[in-house]
Amino acid sequence: MKDKVRKLFSHVWTIPNVLTMIRLLLVPVFVVVYFRTSAEPKYAALAIFAAASLTDMLDGYLARKLNQITDFGKLFDPLADKLMVLSALVCQAVTGVFPWAAVIVVACKELVMVLGGLFMLSRDVVVYSNIVGKAAQVCFILSLILSFFHVPLAEWGTRLDLILLWITVGLAVLAMVVYAAEYLRSLKKPRE
Repeated sequence: MKDKVRKLFSHVWTIPNVLTMIRLLLVPVFVVVYFRTSAEPKYAALAIFAAASLTDMLDGYLARKLNQITDFGKLFDPLADKLMVLSALVCQAVTGVFPWAAVIVVACKELVMVLGGLFMLSRDVVVYSNIVGKAAQVCFILSLILSFFHVPLAEWGTRLDLILLWITVGLAVLAMVVYAAEYLRSLKKPRE
């Protein structure tokens, strides 16, 4: 166990990992700024969310480009993504911008994914991210950015942010099904 922890925290100070840590630190900052801002749209909270989303795009790219893929990044990058998206979804639901039903579905999906990931980790099975999961993450970011402009969107007679949110929820659930299928396939393969 000590070796696993030691390995996890070796090579932490890479550019991609620092970006992941920044994103983790931006989660509580986003929540505080979101609820401290009364004006609509909440530009300061939007700027923080956009900055966090930018670090999400950059850290994976840089990890591959600079050959700085680490166990720390493999664990904390998706965790930071989930925390940022869930925090933004909850904030938007608390203020009535997004329906709680979407938040509950996404939170349950993420809980299943985390528990499933821990189970797979205990069996030394790695299931890598797939295109459906990546598409869902991009759509979450877009729907959340659009949600900051829900008032003008509603005035134009559309809630594109809500439409995109529900499409994204569907993609997220589909991604979970794909991950589960990949895991079940990996169980059928003979161990080396």
